[in-house]
Amino acid sequence: QVHLVESGGGLVQPGGSLRLSCVASGFNLDAHTVGWFRQAPGKEREEVSCISTTSSGESAEYADSVKGRFTISRDTAKNTVHLEMNTLKPEDTAVYYCAAMIRCKGEAHYWGLGTQVTVSS
Repeated sequence: QVHLVESGGGLVQPGGSLRLSCVASGFNLDAHTVGWFRQAPGKEREEVSCISTTSSGESAEYADSVKGRFTISRDTAKNTVHLEMNTLKPEDTAVYYCAAMIRCKGEAHYWGLGTQVTVSS
C-alpha cells in the first residue's frame, strides 16, 4: 500500500525553525519529483518547494515567499524528503503537505495528510 506521511510540524515562535519530513512507504520516492505545499485557512493551496532529479543532478525550486529561508532535500536511504524551514514568520502558518508528482507544478500522484505549522509568539 502506498503512503506518504508528513511529520515535524508544531508551534514555533517567529524567527524559529522547523524541519518537516515526508516519509514514503510502498514506493520509491527517489523515482518521483516531490513537492511541499501549504494551505492556510481561507487561502488556496500553494506549492512552496519542489525537488526533482535531472540528468545533471537534483534540482530544487522555491516559491518567492520562502526563497532563502526554506531548503528541500532528499534522504535516499530513508525514502524521505525534508523541508528545513528557518526564520519562520507568522504568515508561514498553514497545514503543510508533501506530494509525489510528475514534475514541479504538475499533477500529483500521491498526497500525504499534512502536518500543522503554527508560527506565533
